[in-house]
Amino acid sequence: MIEFIDLKTQYRLYKTEVDLRMQRVLDHGQYIMGPEIMELEQTLASYVGSPHCITVTSGTDSLEIALRALGIGPGDEVITVPFTWISTAEVIALVGAKTVFVDIDPASYNINVSQISSAITPRTKAIIPVSLFGQMPDYAAINAIAAKHGMAVIEDAAQSFGATQNGKRSGGVTPIASTSFFPAKPFGCYGDGGALFVSDDALADKMRAIRSHGGLQRHHHSLLGMNGRFDTLQAAVLLAKFPHFEMEVQARQRIGARYTELLRGHCTVPEVVAGNTHVYAQYTIRFPSRDALGQALKSKGIPTAQYYPKCLHEQPVFNSLGYKVGDFPASENASREVISLPMHPFLSESDQDRIVAAVIEHC
Repeated sequence: MIEFIDLKTQYRLYKTEVDLRMQRVLDHGQYIMGPEIMELEQTLASYVGSPHCITVTSGTDSLEIALRALGIGPGDEVITVPFTWISTAEVIALVGAKTVFVDIDPASYNINVSQISSAITPRTKAIIPVSLFGQMPDYAAINAIAAKHGMAVIEDAAQSFGATQNGKRSGGVTPIASTSFFPAKPFGCYGDGGALFVSDDALADKMRAIRSHGGLQRHHHSLLGMNGRFDTLQAAVLLAKFPHFEMEVQARQRIGARYTELLRGHCTVPEVVAGNTHVYAQYTIRFPSRDALGQALKSKGIPTAQYYPKCLHEQPVFNSLGYKVGDFPASENASREVISLPMHPFLSESDQDRIVAAVIEHC
């Protein structure tokens, strides 16, 4: 059977390192904020090229912590896209701010940079662009717009950890970035987890305080915080996986490029924007009869997934924002046509050939 994401093979390959790292935690017993937390944060900060890495309970919590640290709340507005997982907009509402959507670019599925400026008002305090499917939008342009208007930029890099733009790694191209260690992500643990990457020292301290009930010292709470600490056992898993991560990134790029070469002309394939590398958190194609294609592949034992079948402005929870179907045509069209194929670093050429043949047969 073809796996959509093959975590079992990954564990078998890294079992010795993973088991040893986890056993060390069991031996020292520091399950909360153990030494592996700081070791991982230093490792990832160095990898990304950011002064600070702050690990947290999830990618969702990392975004909320970032907004809280910036002091964003009621009366403020935050710009993001409607074609993404709900966490990106959910956290804006959770801090009491208003979500303002901007449509995507239909080729990259990332925020349409040309539409950002028209969405800015005096209440806009931040932009959360999403580096969707594994590559980044034009952060040079986004950072310039934000600087002009005095706004923060928070990269939602949940799907793009390991990708680069003009030589800089995802997580290190904006003053604040968030990522996720959910098991299915390019760099995942065995549960929930996430991290923030921050260039400002004072802001990093605020984020560390917020993740630990609002204080950097025990029994001293200067901020309203949360229980957002990353688990030591999960940090151990990531430390065991990290030495293999660049190999996995290269494999993803090779497999993604091969998919594109074989499928081009049969369906709409993902395009890598100039200056970018792509980690293919999902290998996502586009086909007008997406549902029929998914059923055809399922009948052949090939799993697929739809990211995302309904845009956020179409979700009942965001009805109060006043958007309607037709407001974001590029996002809406993508949500009805995209389908993701099996993608992981251990996908064999024979399985990939079988997947491609089945897609071409239907298309």
